[in-house]
Amino acid sequence: MDILSQDIKYLPGVGPNRKKMLSNELGIETYGDLLEYYPYKYVDRSKVYKIHELTGEMPFVQVVGHILSFETFPMGPRKERVVAHFTDGTAIADLTWFNGGKYAKQTYRIGTEYLVFGKPTVFNNRINFTHPDLDDAAKLDLSTMGLQPYYNTSEKMKKSGLNSRAIERLTKTLVEKLPPLPETLPEFLIAERHLMGRDEALRTVHYPQNTKDLERARVRLKFEELFYIQLNILRYASDQRRKYRGYVFSQVGEVFNSFYHNNLPFPLTEAQKRVIREIRVDVGSGRQMNRLLQGDVGSGKTLVALMSMLIAIDNGYQACIMAPTEILAEQHLATIMEFLKGMDLRVALLTGIVKGKRREEVLEGLLDGTIHILVGTHAVIEDTVQFARLGFVVVDEQHRFGVAQRAKLWSKSANPPHVLVMTATPIPRTLAMTLYGDLDVSIIDQLPPGRKPVRTTHVFDTRMTSLYDGIRQQIREGRQVYIVFPLIEESEKSDLKNLEDGFEVLKQAFPEFRLSKVHGKMKPKDKEEEMQKFVKGETQILVATTVIEVGVNVPNASVMVILEAQRFGLSQLHQLRGRVGRGADQSFCILVTPYKLSEDTRKRIDIMCDTNDGFRIAEADLKLRGPGDLEGTQQSGMAFDLKIADIARDGQLVQMARETAQPIIEEDPTCISDKYAILWRRLKELRKTNINWAAIS
Repeated sequence: MDILSQDIKYLPGVGPNRKKMLSNELGIETYGDLLEYYPYKYVDRSKVYKIHELTGEMPFVQVVGHILSFETFPMGPRKERVVAHFTDGTAIADLTWFNGGKYAKQTYRIGTEYLVFGKPTVFNNRINFTHPDLDDAAKLDLSTMGLQPYYNTSEKMKKSGLNSRAIERLTKTLVEKLPPLPETLPEFLIAERHLMGRDEALRTVHYPQNTKDLERARVRLKFEELFYIQLNILRYASDQRRKYRGYVFSQVGEVFNSFYHNNLPFPLTEAQKRVIREIRVDVGSGRQMNRLLQGDVGSGKTLVALMSMLIAIDNGYQACIMAPTEILAEQHLATIMEFLKGMDLRVALLTGIVKGKRREEVLEGLLDGTIHILVGTHAVIEDTVQFARLGFVVVDEQHRFGVAQRAKLWSKSANPPHVLVMTATPIPRTLAMTLYGDLDVSIIDQLPPGRKPVRTTHVFDTRMTSLYDGIRQQIREGRQVYIVFPLIEESEKSDLKNLEDGFEVLKQAFPEFRLSKVHGKMKPKDKEEEMQKFVKGETQILVATTVIEVGVNVPNASVMVILEAQRFGLSQLHQLRGRVGRGADQSFCILVTPYKLSEDTRKRIDIMCDTNDGFRIAEADLKLRGPGDLEGTQQSGMAFDLKIADIARDGQLVQMARETAQPIIEEDPTCISDKYAILWRRLKELRKTNINWAAIS
């Protein structure tokens, strides 16, 4: 048995109880899990200070000396403060214990030389270390101390004695016990990329002698982690291409041309034309298309998707568009019906609320081919839904649908249909390469003519009176206004109360106008009714939570006020801002926050005020928050469980991993060459682990 898959309870110092704690709190079950539980920071232990050099502002430091005496100070019933007076010959420092003083008095001997490590503070004009680490100086070789690793642990673990120092000791035991570990990358690749060997990297990352060695070890481990993800994605994409022939759409016919000449509401932008050309090449090539279409809110993605579906209809196939929510599906249906006015095409809706006779009619129409376009939610992938000839599928807001769900669609016809995935959440290139590595990427980076960029300003909540005056002015000019309250799951109750109270305050502030109110906890019927009032212009102000983030299109609404904007992520703020600026009028987005803000929040707000470019915003969001928190990746299980790499900060390594993996897959697409045997073996091992590979590819 491979030593790294050995149960962690057999490691000296662990046992059944600690094993349970490590497993529950950190997911550490085996020797390998502990070895791959990497430190989050390091403290330089190579320098020893003299006590007289220390100040209260210094970080963690170490001094060598001996204890002169102990003193005990009572602190109420059964509690005491224990102080050891400690010297190195240059000055005296105090070592203080508020807990565990009794243990300190029994363990540490007067006159014995100790290495003391801790954070110096000043108390009673003397340097003081509270709860320091003490090691017997005679047993240490100070010249090999290097950098000390620090490990994240939970409160529960600290209470039971499993703090960072304890994890460090367990890791040390493990590293000393391990035989040389086998390599997981081919020798030629290690040489080509100037990488440290795996065995050395895994030992060095826990116990580095200096920052240079640490950096080399981290690069090796990060590269390997990202390389195998890329190798897996590219292998998967290559398999799909070899396995599945795509339907060939050889003509652009009457339906497309009739729409283009008679129904097109406005001229296409150059970006839209470019994307349609890319799609036409794909669907005519004989291989199945898998393409990601990125574009900001309002850039005209739906029109491009519709025109692509018309090409499928011209070639005798049906098309389908899947949306993540019923509200969004209904909105797509309304938009498509409006675009296709007067054309002899049958479009149907299939969501959870389409039931009984109406549902049967839709299912029949799909099976006999009389329905040309189906709009729906994931109700579309249920087994009962069968098509006559499904040739083209559009998936809106991909992050709500995993690869497994996409694969279900393929089983709906003899060959898999062409797939176009749309997202209004611009995804930075490094993240797109990892999340959607099996998709080709198209970008609409132009807004339709006549659209003015939204002006974004930041207002402190002490200036609400002048903000209300500005809102009044806009409404008098005939515009409508969104006012958004945060609704975050952890504080849902109090957030809903804030919304209710806020709604009453706003009613009093604007007695001359009519207001609607919408939040996710309302019944769908009531929500729809309130939304419709706003869409029809019967109410001037819509007070809402983020339910309006996707899928409400009111060209007359020109002001978006976001209250407590500091509680939203950048992507969310950008999505909300995209609800305005849909007409020809100048639109405004006002971010309201308290005066006191953290450094990160201030950066977020500044970025929003500086740019309307969704890609710049997404890059910034990735750097500030990391990939796990990006809107939509968290809730869909796509926050990869990366152990050491960081997609936000390791963009160059993602690129390098991709460039290294690509030629290997091209040279050995069936994964059988001896030259790469080590890679395919390792990939098999990794696929057995708990990484959610389906979410990644």
